Amino acid sequence: MDPDAFDPAAARRTVVRLAGGIGPRHATSPAYRSAADWVAGRLRAHGRVVRRAPVAVPGGDSWGVPVGPGRSFNVVASPPGLDPTEPHLVVGAHLDTVPQSPGAEDNASGVAVLLEVARVLGEARTRLPVVLVAFGAEEPRGPSDADHHFGSRAYVASLAVGERRAVRGMVSLDRVGVGAVVPVCSAGGTGTGARARVLAAARAVGVPAIACENRSSDHWSFARAGMPGVRIGSTPYAGYHSPGDLPAVVDPRQLGRTGRVVLAWLR
Repeated sequence: MDPDAFDPAAARRTVVRLAGGIGPRHATSPAYRSAADWVAGRLRAHGRVVRRAPVAVPGGDSWGVPVGPGRSFNVVASPPGLDPTEPHLVVGAHLDTVPQSPGAEDNASGVAVLLEVARVLGEARTRLPVVLVAFGAEEPRGPSDADHHFGSRAYVASLAVGERRAVRGMVSLDRVGVGAVVPVCSAGGTGTGARARVLAAARAVGVPAIACENRSSDHWSFARAGMPGVRIGSTPYAGYHSPGDLPAVVDPRQLGRTGRVVLAWLR
């Protein structure tokens, strides 16, 4: 598999579709369902077996905006014939936004890389099978650690003991289209071995990357349950969680760097 097969222009078109065409898509909104329908269709087109897994989401305060309780869901895309008790990898990106933001960088950028990785994987073999997940309800509905990451927490809770043991690595793609260096973050002292492997993949394809610590994404749900979880992304930017998080914020060159790192890690 050639990491250079990743197409940054195609990834940017996904950013435009989600942030420009659909716009704000908080986890229990009709816009989220529209986005998830579109993402599920793209994943099926790339040869994946796709299912929706419902996620109960409480009401609360989402970055200053009151939101009611409801149901979101994860879009889970597996290779045909996957045995979830056998070793495999997981790559995820949250699809939802806070209510006031069109979410180009946070996190249409991550979903864009996820979909382009899916396209490349449809034409290539990897060292282990790969499950791709567009997570619902990552964004906060309150101030505490228990008030976000609902989709990834539900995914982890659904795994039997043998299925958890089979997850040999998880990467969360979260805010991956800003800057010129790729942040690779472990979670609170866990997953440093997995982080080292992703950093090695970056070096192998000549992408500048830095090590960091961060619990503020869906990798933390995996790491806290004993699975190796890593976040790619997190460079600060001016439009964070605001109406200014528009497609122009996202640099397709950074999408390309991120995509090449992910593919190098998977191969």
